[in-house]
Amino acid sequence: MKDSDVKYLVDTGPLVAHINASDRWHRWSRMALQSLDAPFYTTETVIAEACYVLGNTRVAAASLTKAMVNGSLFVAPIYPDGQARINELLQKYENMDFADATLVVLSEQYPRAKLVTLDRRDFSVYRRHDGNPVPCIMPDENSRAD
Repeated sequence: MKDSDVKYLVDTGPLVAHINASDRWHRWSRMALQSLDAPFYTTETVIAEACYVLGNTRVAAASLTKAMVNGSLFVAPIYPDGQARINELLQKYENMDFADATLVVLSEQYPRAKLVTLDRRDFSVYRRHDGNPVPCIMPDENSRAD
């Protein structure tokens, strides 16, 4: 796939909130993901984290795999080439989790893509290898979660 083909990356939070109607960010996530021009790209680690947060149920896994089968969600490869960079990021950012590190690496691979995330606190701090922040789409700071 070409760099220009990848417009949007997606983090765990919006995937979970999109599926879980009782999540406080459900409405925002549904509106955001439906209004953007899919497909969305993510990493294996994000998919695993989303399944875990959703309770490791067959229903959760089926929702995510359905999105992959219908072509609205793609898992982009970052291994083994991104392993050293993931390690660098985890060493640099004390509070970074593995899934966030994989998304920063994916953002470095597709620098024009915007990350759909709920994680303003962390993604306002993280920087790509060029020193720039990961471009993000996230709720307004003043947004109310419904």
